Amino acid sequence: MSIPVRPGAAGPAVPPSVPDPLTPLLDLPGVREAADAARAGIDRLLGHKVLRRESAGVSTESALRGARASAALEGVDVPLGELRAGEVTDPVVQGALRISAGLGPMVETWPRAPGQVLARMHLLAAADLADPGSLGRPAPHAGPRLSGLFALITGATAAPAVVVAALVHGELAALAPFGVADGVVARAAGRLTGITRGLDPKAVSVPEVGFAELGREAYDRALAGYASGTGTGVAGWLVHCCRATEHGALEGLAICESLLRG
Repeated sequence: MSIPVRPGAAGPAVPPSVPDPLTPLLDLPGVREAADAARAGIDRLLGHKVLRRESAGVSTESALRGARASAALEGVDVPLGELRAGEVTDPVVQGALRISAGLGPMVETWPRAPGQVLARMHLLAAADLADPGSLGRPAPHAGPRLSGLFALITGATAAPAVVVAALVHGELAALAPFGVADGVVARAAGRLTGITRGLDPKAVSVPEVGFAELGREAYDRALAGYASGTGTGVAGWLVHCCRATEHGALEGLAICESLLRG
């Protein structure tokens, strides 16, 4: 699916006189309701009292759990305890950990230079999986769609951040521009989009856990629907991402509660 967007500053709504190409997506079946539910779930998380003093700790644990879940969606499922203890050396897991831990420094650059950040993401995710000369270098076939994706990331829209994040995630996962570790990169890019567009500015939810809880088969099926480009397929993917975001907010709440109990 190719999504035309107007280049501009990231985040703010487009002026009323300029057509917004993304807002019609909210009229697809179930999308508006799912987006509202995802926003409400994140808002509940952001209101937790632990975040007044422990947001950094929640964010760190969120990154760890997110990396584990992203690797599980790639078929490498490891116990959280082993991951926390540093006992896992699998290259897919290590790549997911690196990219998850490295998102913070990317926040300022992503809305302005997404191509630069995307290359960095791939280097982190695929360092032990791909030939060094191919790291951060998209395949030639990906060029036109990546240009559209970068316009989406830097463009202004009134569409909810959860929808924009789902589109970024879906485009990268369906396009697979690098051929190695594309799923890990796509999920990280979706998460980063949610952070930079104000959905979860503290990075305390765990959307990757949401996707894992909904199941790998459901994830693959929803992504295939998005890749088909049909209205039904795109709607199914957006709703799936919103539901995963809801689940990810619950995981963030669980982290908060565990810190509250000490």
